[in-house]
Amino acid sequence: MRLSGNQFKHVLRRLRRAPTFSVVTLLTLALGIGANTAVFSVVESVLLKPLPYPRAGQLVSIMHKAPALHLPQLTSSPSTYFTYRDHGRVFQDVGLFTMDTMSVTGLAEPEQVSCLFVTSGVLPILGIPPERGRWFSPQDDSPGAPDTIVLMWGYWKRRFGGDPSVIGRRIMVDAKAREVIGIMPRRFRFMDADPAIVAPLQFDRAKQHLGNFSYPGIGRLKPGATVAQATADIARMKPIWLSSFPPPPGYAAQAFAAVEPNVQTLQQFVIGDVGGTLWVLMATIGMVLLIACANVANLLLVRAEGRQQELAIRAALGAGWGRLAAELLSESLTLALIGGLLGLALAQAALGLLVKMAPAGLPRLGEIGIDVPVLLFALAVSVLSGLLFGFLPVLKYAGSQLGDALRGGSRTVSQSRERHRAKNALVVVQVALALVLLVSAGLMIRTFRALLQVQPGFVNPAAIQTLQISIPDARLPDAQVARQQEDLIRGVETVPGVQSAALISDLPMDNNSSFDPVFAEDRRYAEGEIAPIRRYKYISPAYFQTVGDPIVAGRDLTWQDIHATSPVALVSDNFAREYWGSPAAALGKRIRETPGGAWREIVGVVGDERSDGVSKPAPTTVYWPMAMANFYGTKINVRHTMSFVIRTGRAGSASLMKDIQRAIWSVNPDLPIDLVRTQDEIYRKSMARTSFTLVMLAFAGGMALLLGIVGIYGVIAYSVSQRTREIGIRMALGARREQLAGMFLGHGMLLAAIGLACGLVAAGALSRLMTSLLFEVSPLDPLTYCLVSVGLMAAAALASYLPSRRAASVNPTEALRSQ
Repeated sequence: MRLSGNQFKHVLRRLRRAPTFSVVTLLTLALGIGANTAVFSVVESVLLKPLPYPRAGQLVSIMHKAPALHLPQLTSSPSTYFTYRDHGRVFQDVGLFTMDTMSVTGLAEPEQVSCLFVTSGVLPILGIPPERGRWFSPQDDSPGAPDTIVLMWGYWKRRFGGDPSVIGRRIMVDAKAREVIGIMPRRFRFMDADPAIVAPLQFDRAKQHLGNFSYPGIGRLKPGATVAQATADIARMKPIWLSSFPPPPGYAAQAFAAVEPNVQTLQQFVIGDVGGTLWVLMATIGMVLLIACANVANLLLVRAEGRQQELAIRAALGAGWGRLAAELLSESLTLALIGGLLGLALAQAALGLLVKMAPAGLPRLGEIGIDVPVLLFALAVSVLSGLLFGFLPVLKYAGSQLGDALRGGSRTVSQSRERHRAKNALVVVQVALALVLLVSAGLMIRTFRALLQVQPGFVNPAAIQTLQISIPDARLPDAQVARQQEDLIRGVETVPGVQSAALISDLPMDNNSSFDPVFAEDRRYAEGEIAPIRRYKYISPAYFQTVGDPIVAGRDLTWQDIHATSPVALVSDNFAREYWGSPAAALGKRIRETPGGAWREIVGVVGDERSDGVSKPAPTTVYWPMAMANFYGTKINVRHTMSFVIRTGRAGSASLMKDIQRAIWSVNPDLPIDLVRTQDEIYRKSMARTSFTLVMLAFAGGMALLLGIVGIYGVIAYSVSQRTREIGIRMALGARREQLAGMFLGHGMLLAAIGLACGLVAAGALSRLMTSLLFEVSPLDPLTYCLVSVGLMAAAALASYLPSRRAASVNPTEALRSQ
C-alpha cells in the first residue's frame, strides 16, 4: 500500500482533530517501539554484529576440555601452541595471549597499566596492521631477544601526547628498558579487552611440557575451512602433542590423554554465555510491544466505530473494500511511523542509561549504538506494528455491514456483541501478557533476595578497601619480595583508621583464580594419575581476620611461616569435609601440588568463600603461603603481584588512597597502585547481570501492568458510554446503583480472570526458559505466581471500579432523553 502526499496530509489533519487519541496512541507506540529498539541495539551490537576484524568468520578460539577430569573449559598451553603451529593443516596461523599488568616508571609518577601478552602471530591473525611502526616478529618472540612493546592508540595519546617520535624510544616497563616498535590504530580493539601496552610472550620451546593450560588460544582458518574441521585437525594432532613434549615431574603422558579440543568461533568466545540473558530480555520487551499494539487496536476500534457513518456514506458512493481498508491502514501506518520516530529518539536517550546499567562483564559494551541495522529494525517494527493493530478495524469496519449504518442498523445487538467481543479479546491478551512479564520480574526479585541471603565468605564488604601492587621480577630477588610485602603491610597498618591489612593473590569474586591438582597423603593415586582439580589462592597472615572469614579449626598463617617458608597450608571447610569428613579431622593431614612435590601440613580450616560469585557454589580451595620453598620445582616460589585487602571505615574515600599511597611509596617509591576498588564494588559487580536483568524485567512488567490497566479501564469506560440508555432503563425499573456498578465491575473482573488464567498457563510454559537466570527459585514458584495474580486482580479491580462508579452516578432521566 502506497501512501501519497495528499493522503498523508489528510491523515494528519484527521489526527490533529483528535488530539487526545493521537497523543495517547503515539506515546504508547513510542514506548513500545523505543524499548524494543534500545534492547535490539544491545542484542545486535553484542550478539549479531561481526567482530571488527577482516574476514572475522575465519577467526576461532582454540580451547580445550577434559570432561573425565570435570574440567568443561581449559585454555591452551605453550606445548599445544607449538604443536598446532607446526603440524596444523587447517590453520593459517595460531597464537596464544594473556592479560596482566605491568608497571611503567621513569615518565612521571609510577603507573600500573593493563598489558596484553601475545605470541608473534596474534596481531597478524587479527589482520589490523599498526598505525605506525611494526608488529612483533618471530625474533621478538624468541627467548633472550631484546625487549620490545607495542603501544595502544589511547595510551600513546594519553601518556605521550601522540608524539610519533616515541617509535624507537625505550621506556621502563617492569624495571626493564623496552623499545617501542609500533602503535596500533585508534579503531583496533583486542576482543573485549582494553590494554595499554602489548608485549611478546617469549616461550622457550625446549623448556615446555604437557599441561600449563594458562593461555587462551586464537587461530585463523584457511579459506573454506570450518570449526568442525579445525576440531578434527586438533584431535588428529593429539598423539603428536603427547609424544613431542615430556609430562611434568611425577606425571605420565597418558594422564593428559583426557584433554579434548574445544574449538569455537572467536565471536562465540567473546560473547560467552550472555546470549541467553539478552534474548530473554528481547522477548520480554517484545511482549510489551504486543500489549501496546493491543491497546492501540482497542483505541482504533473505538475511533473506527465513531466514523462508521462516514465510512458507510463513502461505501454507498462507490468506495470498495480495498479503498476503505487503505484509508484505515494509512492512518494506522502513519501513527506507527510517527510513533517509531519518537521511539527512535527515546531509544537513543535510553541507550546511554542502558549502557550505564549494563553489567561490566557484558561483552562489546563500547560498540553499542544506533546503526543501520538498528534503524532498519525500528522501521520494520513500526510497519509491522501498524499492520498488526490496523487490520482489526479493517476487518470490523470495512466490510459489507457498513450498509446497516445508513439504514439505522448499526446498533443491532449482534454487531454490538461482536464489536465488544473484539475489544474484550484484546484486553484478555493484554492481561495474559502482563501476567507473564510480572511473573518473570517476580522470579528475578525472588532470585535477587535469595542471592542477598548468601554468606559470601566476607563481612561488611563496604569497609574493605582493595588495591593491587606488583613488584617487578627484575627489581627485587625472590628471597626479598616477601619481606618487602610485609613492610608494605606494616606501613599501610599505620594509616589512620586502618584496622588490619593483608595480601591475597586473587580477590573473592574477581574472576581471576587459578586451578591445579591437589594430592593428599592418605589417598592412593594410580601412576601418572591427575588428582582432583582445586582452587589455588596465595595469602599473607591476617587475611581471614581482615575479610571476616572465620577460621573454623586450627590456626592462621604467621609471618614466621612466610619467612621460614614453612611447609604449611590452609584449606576451605568444604575441602576438609570432602576429604576427611570434618574440619578438625583435616588438621595435621598433608597435601602437595604434584606427585613429587614437598608435603605441606594443613594447619587451619577456614569458612567457604564464594569466589565465583554468590550464585555459584563455593569452590574447594587451598590457601598456600605467599612464599614457599620447593613449590612446583622452584627453590623459592613467591607471588610478585598481590592484592591488598584493608579493613577500614574510610574505605572508598580519596583521602584514604592518598594516605595509603604515601605509606606504600615510603617503602618503595617505584610501586604503582592499580585496581583500586572496595570489596563491595566487586561484590555488586558479581551480581550485576542479575540486577540488570531484574531492572529490565521490572521495567517491562511495570509497562505491561500500566497498559493492561489502561486497557481494562478503556473497555469498561467505553461499555458504560455505549450503554447509557440501558442504564437509565434499568434504573427506571428499580435497579439499585450498587447493582449497576457491580455489573460493570464484574465485567472487568471477568476479563481479568480470563486473562489471568491464560497468562498462568503461558507463564508456566515460558518461565522455564529463565531457569539459567534463577537462583534457588523454581520457575514455578507458587509464592511468586500467587502474589502476582493477587496484585494483577487488585489492579484490574481498581481499573474496573472507576468507570463502574460513573455508571452508578448516571441520571436516569437524562439517560432516557439522550437517545
